[in-house]
This record gives sequence, structure tokens and C-alpha cells, in this order.
Amino acid sequence: MGSVKQFQVTFDCAEPERVARFWCEVLGYVVPPPPEGFATWDDFERALPAEQRGSAFACVDPTGVGPRLFFERVPEGKVVKNRVHLDVRVGTGLVGEERLAALEAECARLLPLGAVRVRPFLADEDNESCLVMQDIEGNEFCLD
Repeated sequence: MGSVKQFQVTFDCAEPERVARFWCEVLGYVVPPPPEGFATWDDFERALPAEQRGSAFACVDPTGVGPRLFFERVPEGKVVKNRVHLDVRVGTGLVGEERLAALEAECARLLPLGAVRVRPFLADEDNESCLVMQDIEGNEFCLD
């Protein structure tokens, strides 16, 4: 049996570059260099057929630890809750009021980027608190 060495998370969206740049800001990711033979991503885009321009974009963890995020344009909009979502781990190791303060601080940083606060889930016997958010196209994610 083989073992997985790497994986990427793929998002369907309407505006791949816009959503990718949002996630760069959220996670501290960067846009990777353009493909070999192209000085810039704009040069690469101009080389594509018109119908493919702007159809995909990616961002990567500059440390090489986190997965690559890939964003691809699809014709349909988001209709229901995502079946998969990202948990942005900003409260790891924190509990109670200290955890809530960390979640709220990150929420406050993300709101001006276009994120939307949906609802909090407060701690119970099994789970610590988290905040459900949406990215700039309405995809849910959690501040955890």
C-alpha cells in the first residue's frame, strides 16, 4: 500500500484569483512562481486561450508544510453548505475566555478582508469553542 506524500485542497469558485488571495491573507500563504518559461502570471494568462484565462489560481504555504490550495472557476454558484471546510487553528491550546478572545481577535482581522462571521459554537463537554465564518464567496470555514 502506498502512502500519501502531499495533497491539495481544491475550491470551486467564481473568481479563483480573488478567493486565492483572500486565503493567502488568512493563512499567510503566498502565490507560487509562474510556470517555467513565464516571467509573470499575467504573461502565463495571456498565453492561454481566452476561455481559460482566469479559470484557476493557487496559493502555497511558504514553509512547505501546509497543503497547496487550488481554486478553479465553475459555472454554478454555491447552493448549500460545504461538505468539507477548513479549520483555521488560532485557538490551539487555549480554553475558556482566553480561547474566545483569540477567536474574536482573528475574526476582527478577517472581517475587513471580506470574511463574514456566521455564528459561534460555544464550548460543551466534548468540544472547545469555535467561530463559523464564510470566505468572500460564502464558503464556510471555522476559526478553531
